Amino acid sequence: MTINGQQSINRSSSGTNWSKRTENHYSAEISTSVSMTLFNRTTDTPPENRPLRVIFSIQHPAHVHLFRNAITDLREQGEKVEVYAREKEIVSDLLEQYDIDHEILAPQTESVLDLVKVELVYEYRLTKRARAFNPDVMVAMGGVAISRPGLLTRAKRLVFTDTEHATLQNTLAFPFATKICTPECYQDTIGKKQVYYRGYHELAYLHPDRFEPDPSVLAEADLDHDEPFVILRLVSWDALHDVGDSGFEDIVDVVHALEETGTTVRITSEADLPTEIEDRQVSIPPNRIHDLMAFADLYVGESATMATESAVLGTPAVFVSSSRRGYTDELEKEYGLVFTYSGQDRHKRGLQRALNILESNDPERWEHRREEMLNEKADTTDVITGMVRKMAR
Repeated sequence: MTINGQQSINRSSSGTNWSKRTENHYSAEISTSVSMTLFNRTTDTPPENRPLRVIFSIQHPAHVHLFRNAITDLREQGEKVEVYAREKEIVSDLLEQYDIDHEILAPQTESVLDLVKVELVYEYRLTKRARAFNPDVMVAMGGVAISRPGLLTRAKRLVFTDTEHATLQNTLAFPFATKICTPECYQDTIGKKQVYYRGYHELAYLHPDRFEPDPSVLAEADLDHDEPFVILRLVSWDALHDVGDSGFEDIVDVVHALEETGTTVRITSEADLPTEIEDRQVSIPPNRIHDLMAFADLYVGESATMATESAVLGTPAVFVSSSRRGYTDELEKEYGLVFTYSGQDRHKRGLQRALNILESNDPERWEHRREEMLNEKADTTDVITGMVRKMAR
């Protein structure tokens, strides 16, 4: 497989026997990574006289969605773009479904300790590839993985973030970033590196100029066209920014309460489900979930990203989590599309709000609120490509 003329390997976790990686193997790569010293970038051709060279680093399924249109746009415009990823959940599947050439540099992790080791290996491998590619800009969500590789290769580091409470991640990434792009609703002040934009990450791929929902997904999800349904999202709480957070107390209670309104429940979950509700798990291709969200009557869940995705699609969202986000708060206060419950009684209050919405649902009200939001926000993909070009030149 080639990426803009560069040889690369498109691997998934199933295609490589990562389980054979030994502790000694990891230690060897980590030691090499730590001992690396700065090496010079070559500038054989001035940037203005050649295509831009850009690396995107992907470490989560949400990052695929955030950057996929920017990657495609830049490649179609003749720029040289390489994409590297660490396997997590469905990262490989999504990249392949969107026909994005890429290389998986590190496997799925099984624990926090394992995450540290795998992250260091990922950074070492990314540094080697960046040295060969000589990028003008490296782009990532969160930014930890490109921090040291970007510094070592002297590439500019463009970081996107929208999560204020990701304290450890931000502490590790921000000092190394060249620019840090945040939505205007971001509640922390980062300093002179910070660049605000009018939008949300989710508008990089769900803006109406880039996405039109396909109703055939309803049949794939075993739903009738006129059948009311809720999407229920559960997270595993093992991501770096999720440590210490929690959501619902009893998910079986949530399912039964929602179903008592006559509404069908379709679950998408990172964690294993209790046996008695396993049959509610939705079975559709990962890249089809946004089609399904657009036709749902309600989103209920522990994922802030999916709550925002639902909101920008015009589906009301009940977000239940012990932590809050600037973007979900804005979608609640300014547009009335998200309802966040983060206190000790979040399970009870969030569930009650969900039941109230289902009992008095008014699709026209939600669509009106969505149009108001869209009129005030930008296509975030244009922000990404614009920032890449500005920094590269």
